[in-house]
Amino acid sequence: MILVVNAGSSSIKVELFAPDLTSVISGAVTEIGGAGQLRLGGTVQDVVAENHTQACGMLLERLAQAGHPVRALTAAGHRIVHGGADLTAPVRLNDATLRQIEACVPLAPLHNPHNLSGVRALQALAPDLPQFGSFDTAFHAGNPTVAVTYAIPKAERAKGIRRYGFHGLSYAGMVAQFGDALPRRLLGLHLGNGASLCAMVDGRSVATSMGYSPLDGLVMGTRAGAIDGMAVLRLAEDHGIDGAGAILNKQSGLTALAGTNDMAALLARDDDAARFAVAHFCYWAARQAGSAIAAMQGVDAVAFTGGIGENAGPIRRRIMEHLAWLGDVPVHVVPADEERQIARDVAGLLA
Repeated sequence: MILVVNAGSSSIKVELFAPDLTSVISGAVTEIGGAGQLRLGGTVQDVVAENHTQACGMLLERLAQAGHPVRALTAAGHRIVHGGADLTAPVRLNDATLRQIEACVPLAPLHNPHNLSGVRALQALAPDLPQFGSFDTAFHAGNPTVAVTYAIPKAERAKGIRRYGFHGLSYAGMVAQFGDALPRRLLGLHLGNGASLCAMVDGRSVATSMGYSPLDGLVMGTRAGAIDGMAVLRLAEDHGIDGAGAILNKQSGLTALAGTNDMAALLARDDDAARFAVAHFCYWAARQAGSAIAAMQGVDAVAFTGGIGENAGPIRRRIMEHLAWLGDVPVHVVPADEERQIARDVAGLLA
């Protein structure tokens, strides 16, 4: 059995997979550090977990009660957002690779520290269990140099300031789900509270919309997406660096345009702000899709995934209306399954 762990700032999610990658059971502890809930299978319980180790211990205890003790686990796989320029494939987590992940914390200060908390929690509770890491950036590591390089001085580039791309586990899972039916030139759109697109040729990323951070690219639930650097400097001048960061990451996107990041609610509303937010979201997704299609020199199919991509038919239709000039291109809806992709990575390393 493979346990997949996704640790965030205030939650830890787990999913257990059988050797054939069938999902067995999933659960989570929410609101770590305060009054939260433990969910496992169909049960919900109010809990208070002071830290990730305590939350992870609660989940392992409940898994054991459900018939899945630690001794039945073969390995654990973790979602890690940023692997930098060096961690470009799934790896066994040991002292050396953990130091490499820690070195990427300046590149992903909002994500990597919490991902590492999940690793360390499981190390403390199950020290003999092999652990592996899968990186959201890794799928894009093969992008050509011209696609990832910012035209800034060499000294600044040497600090690791370049395009990395994210949502890689989602796109890798998309490729796996297509299997032998994979289109040669595939435009993937992962649309949710975080949104990105990816140009894939023969199952490999050649261009993606997110850049140095997950802020760049498409309009998102609370993130601005692409924005002129001078506008960022103006925000920093007016609000300070931390204030500008909060505006760009937490107060922008659909929330700034229409007061909510809930696309279903926006589609149900009948007011100018909601209509504009939806139109803006679709326009910029299609406009940046054109750039990705240029990177592939054409497109053979389009695939949508993520909460909005899978569930919001009107959004898919409006984006494809903007892309009507492509002609009759097949459109697919592919369920996002990043956890299974992590389990697939672990199984591949164990083979």
